[in-house]
Amino acid sequence: MKNIAVIGAGTMGNGIAHVFAQNNFNVSLIDISQEALDKGIATITKNLDRLLAKERITEAIKNQTLNNINTFTSIEGGVKNSDLVVEAATENVDLKLKIFKQLDEITPKDTILASNTSSISITKIAAVTNRADKVIGMHFMNPVPIMKLVEIIRGYNTSDEVTKSIMGLSGKLSKVPVEVNDYPGFVANRILMPMLNEAIETLYNGVAGVYEIDTVMKLGMAHPMGPLQLADFIGLDVCLSILNVMYNGFKNPKYAPCPLLVNMVQAGKLGVKSGEGFYDYSTTRKAEVISKQFQ
Repeated sequence: MKNIAVIGAGTMGNGIAHVFAQNNFNVSLIDISQEALDKGIATITKNLDRLLAKERITEAIKNQTLNNINTFTSIEGGVKNSDLVVEAATENVDLKLKIFKQLDEITPKDTILASNTSSISITKIAAVTNRADKVIGMHFMNPVPIMKLVEIIRGYNTSDEVTKSIMGLSGKLSKVPVEVNDYPGFVANRILMPMLNEAIETLYNGVAGVYEIDTVMKLGMAHPMGPLQLADFIGLDVCLSILNVMYNGFKNPKYAPCPLLVNMVQAGKLGVKSGEGFYDYSTTRKAEVISKQFQ
């Protein structure tokens, strides 16, 4: 595989494009918004500059990485010659099904179709295509250029050959691939999201405050980031979406989202992306104090 198409230029999409391009793959970065594409390339450039400043890459590698990426506002144009498509669109099941149905119609018959979904069934996604054996999950972790893990999610009909190929490909990106089976939340989020939800419940029930909860988990459990801060970083809307997928998939009340999480998302308090969640990320003095507390 040499030609990689990435759908979605947001946080995950531009990170995935970055790691493929830095490892000398030809990358087509696709988004319906030119503004999102420009922002994605700016983020990749900024991250490369950070690596350059730390002497982890050379100027030549930075330039080659950027030269390996072409941008497209048309899915059809971007995936035309792809060996692999990695979908990194919004975590919305209807949108993903629509994208995969279209991809099945317009990509070469041997193209592998992967989703970066963090919770949605790969088997369900594959069912809208005529190549279920070639549909697989590649769940990268955020921030993609730094985090080593890639969850490789095998759908019910994903072939051994495709699974082996994607496991090997992930290794070429200097990632550590871990194969998991297709159940709601997979492994990472099936374990992580109930913990974050329980931290929110603890706040909701008045057991302790935001800072206190995060400090206990950081200093007592050696977590690098407190659960409420991590939820802000992931995006409270994403956390809610994943919990809903697991709750609907298992029908188990332990996955039911905390009412506080639901209300915050409805109020537009989504965490870092909106400027406010459990913490204030505006340019006020309050935000500066919070930032120092968690350094």
